[in-house]
Amino acid sequence: MKSDSEIERDVREELKWDPDLDAEDIAVSVKNGVVTLAGFTHSYTDRLEAELAVKRVAGVHAVANDLEVRLPAIDQRPDPDIARDAVAALKSELPISHDKIKIIVKNGWITLEGAAEWQYQKTAAESAVRKVKGVKGVTNVITVKPKVQPTDIQRKIQEAFKRNAEVDANRITVEANGGEVILKGTVRSWIEREEAERVAWSAPGITHVEDRIVVSP
Repeated sequence: MKSDSEIERDVREELKWDPDLDAEDIAVSVKNGVVTLAGFTHSYTDRLEAELAVKRVAGVHAVANDLEVRLPAIDQRPDPDIARDAVAALKSELPISHDKIKIIVKNGWITLEGAAEWQYQKTAAESAVRKVKGVKGVTNVITVKPKVQPTDIQRKIQEAFKRNAEVDANRITVEANGGEVILKGTVRSWIEREEAERVAWSAPGITHVEDRIVVSP
């Protein structure tokens, strides 16, 4: 098992290795496998990319992302301009269901409200607006409200795990109650944990996934 100092070393190397990330102003600390990122990035996408880079490192149990987004002057924009481009991005990504989602912008921070029938629509909406120039952050409170209640969700998710090469289905248990699912068990990496959660969210009618899976390399 890696020590905290070894994890910190690997995290710093991974941040430097990522070609899409400027990590010059990012500070890293590790305690009991939990990585804390402090400092700032020059874009919201960099903030997200830094977190993803950390999760790729073996031995990381959790990430506390305390990075601040400090946009260069050239990238700072008025809220109405951000809102207009965010609406356009949302319409492009979800041409049919975008009208059920409301966008609120305050000081460069976008809040998404409204309802979606599928989790992928909620995820796609956030992915679309966070790329808009001038965005400092996104809060996604879209509610998933499926039209048709799914049946046998537990079996469908377990079968999906067995088909997935990146997830060890034998080490994960699924508990389902309507559209709510609890995942338990142990996996070897943070990436495998995220993949298991992604697979669960992909099941039809899912409204909530509680991921209790433990990362133990």
